[in-house]
Amino acid sequence: MHTALLLDMAADAAPDRLALGGLADGLTFEETRRRARAGAAWLARQGGQTVAFLGLNGWAMPVALFASGLLAEPFAPLNYRLPNADLNKLLARTAPSVAVVDDDMLHRLDTHAGVTVVARSAFEAACAAEAADDPPWAEPDIAVLLFTSGTTGEPKAAILRHANLTSYVIGTVEFLGADEGEAALVSVPPYHIAGISAVLTGVYGGRRIVYLEAFTPEAWVDAATREAITHAMVVPTMLGSILDILAERGESLPALRALSYGGGRMPLPVIERALELLPHVDFVNAYGLTETSSTIAVLGPDDHRMAIYSDDPAAKRRLGSVGKPLPALELEIRDPDGKALGPNQSGEIYVRGEQVSGEYTHKKVVQDDGWFATNDGGWMDDEGYLFVEGRLDDVIVRGGENISPGEIEDVLREHPNVADVAVLGVPDDHWGEKVAAAVVVKDGAPAADDLAAWVRERLRSTKTPEVWEFRDALPYNDTGKLLRRQLRTEMSAKPAAA
Repeated sequence: MHTALLLDMAADAAPDRLALGGLADGLTFEETRRRARAGAAWLARQGGQTVAFLGLNGWAMPVALFASGLLAEPFAPLNYRLPNADLNKLLARTAPSVAVVDDDMLHRLDTHAGVTVVARSAFEAACAAEAADDPPWAEPDIAVLLFTSGTTGEPKAAILRHANLTSYVIGTVEFLGADEGEAALVSVPPYHIAGISAVLTGVYGGRRIVYLEAFTPEAWVDAATREAITHAMVVPTMLGSILDILAERGESLPALRALSYGGGRMPLPVIERALELLPHVDFVNAYGLTETSSTIAVLGPDDHRMAIYSDDPAAKRRLGSVGKPLPALELEIRDPDGKALGPNQSGEIYVRGEQVSGEYTHKKVVQDDGWFATNDGGWMDDEGYLFVEGRLDDVIVRGGENISPGEIEDVLREHPNVADVAVLGVPDDHWGEKVAAAVVVKDGAPAADDLAAWVRERLRSTKTPEVWEFRDALPYNDTGKLLRRQLRTEMSAKPAAA
């Protein structure tokens, strides 16, 4: 199935319903389709075999996504936050291509063979002005190319085919299941899988999409209030700052019905505070990867409320899980030899299903039988709830013992004066690695000895950090992922004294 067919279906069934933008000036589904077709015709005359996109959120992004689908050309959104040199390396890798670029970002780009750069304003003008004839349906193949963050080397270009993305959408969203008044606020960047899935699920579900160009908690709350936002997705670092603004202003966002979060580990105190401040909101924890076309497991609203109001320890513990796998997927926990493990046993998370790509431009890593090794560690409880322990690359190996940073981080976050923490391994001549912790404190500054005692009382001594560093903030990327590699390099070069 073709991703552009999702827009066609919505435009045929509800042509006059608002699809993109504000209540006062938004585009209907029919207008969105017309602009996508006009954009496809204009892009076809520019040449290229890939449509790259460099810019902020706005209606041009989904229109370019659907236009590239109509042309049967991959859509490749680029990270505008990269340094110019890194950005130009990625742009060169899209050739032969046409790149739609925000006007105020044009100066950042070099000339690259096979890359035609066009201004976003020119693309938007063509979409709004050109006739929109019915385009020929091309055979669907690669829909999207997403470059990974490159935290362990050069960014990889993940391939998502039309079949992967449409399988995810149809398997998780009811066609035009949204009420006409529903609106989703999208604040994640276009080059993230959440930004792609937000477009496709919003269109297929019939829910208006409102874009926030650049996230600040104040702008997010303002937009949610102004546009009567009913649904939104945030990353953990966003949610904490949004709650601060709501508390400061005394607002409760009465229109908001559902808030999903993902993209990183959510501190338990933050989600507990969110449930208290916004009791009318359905919270959803969504776990997924770029290579799986977004979400593969979900912790739903009922599980969130049970964790707060139930006296069952198992129900409370599940607030730290990512829920259960989607019905259309298979998920297993396996040991290093590839053997499936039982409940409550830690190993690597494997997943299989039609939405799973597991493919890059340079190689295909999905197994012949369809299983994809996520490189995430985790375990499942007796009821099938999945607990993610983090990237296997982040596991600390101390004297042959594998230590999960997430377990120690959870314990430290329970300390009343710890605002944020990251645990990692740094080199050690005797043990190979030793446990280190970078800590952001609240009021007061607990001594390293006090925090070490806190951990030692709750976990065994080998899991107690030996190196402590106190910081004003931890490094995160714009999608909420902790930059552990950066921290490890900094702390290995200059470990803080205890």
